[in-house]
Amino acid sequence: MAQLLVLTPTTGGSVEILPALGLLSHRVRVLPMEPSALVDAPDADLVLLDARRDLVAARTTCRLLRATGMTVPLVLVMTEGGLTVVTAEWGASDVVLSDAGPAEVEARIRLAVERGAGRARDDNEEISAGELTIDASGYTARLRGRPVDLTYKEFELLKHLVQHPGRVFTRAQLLQEVWGYDYYGGTRTVDVHVRRLRAKLGPEHEQLIGTVRNVGYRFDPPKERRERATAPDGAASAASDGAPGTDAPPVDSDPVGSLG
Repeated sequence: MAQLLVLTPTTGGSVEILPALGLLSHRVRVLPMEPSALVDAPDADLVLLDARRDLVAARTTCRLLRATGMTVPLVLVMTEGGLTVVTAEWGASDVVLSDAGPAEVEARIRLAVERGAGRARDDNEEISAGELTIDASGYTARLRGRPVDLTYKEFELLKHLVQHPGRVFTRAQLLQEVWGYDYYGGTRTVDVHVRRLRAKLGPEHEQLIGTVRNVGYRFDPPKERRERATAPDGAASAASDGAPGTDAPPVDSDPVGSLG
């Protein structure tokens, strides 16, 4: 049983907005879709936002909720006509049609809540990679036990890379996943932040953030770096050439600006 918060511009109850809720056992609280009502909004596992009629207001409320740092899943209740205008820029986790049956509504609620819980665990964990430690909940990074002075976006970028060791991200992917859909700057912003991160990590640790030539960036855990450094000459040569049998593209240690 989940705790649901329904936001609506109408005076109708939750059953009028999403009739299937009346057949499910979740605890439901209904609030007006107004900024003042959200100030003291109760805790919830999931927010259902009524977007059946006023799409402009729904979009504005979605963006407002995300801007305040709300991390719980946000599901839009829409008519079929509204599906043609909703985009990822709204910041919603999912959509559900107002006439959806109870089985579909239950499945969407369950999946959204479980995904949200998984993200919350990721955000609260402490991640260690060699001498680097990331405290996701405290927004701090330490290197050899000493704090690394990072801006918010530098921290978010480093955390995102460390959470996916060895995975290569293009600059466009990083811009979308770290800066968000609402950011309209160019991908060179990523290059600038990577350059600053490397400078703050220092010469001994700057290679933790590897450049994959003509692709993007990845986090190279210390163990993987040592294995590549001590690999036989033939294996190292094959890896650097991107020969068949290697698991990843060659890593380029050139400066950030070498990306084309």
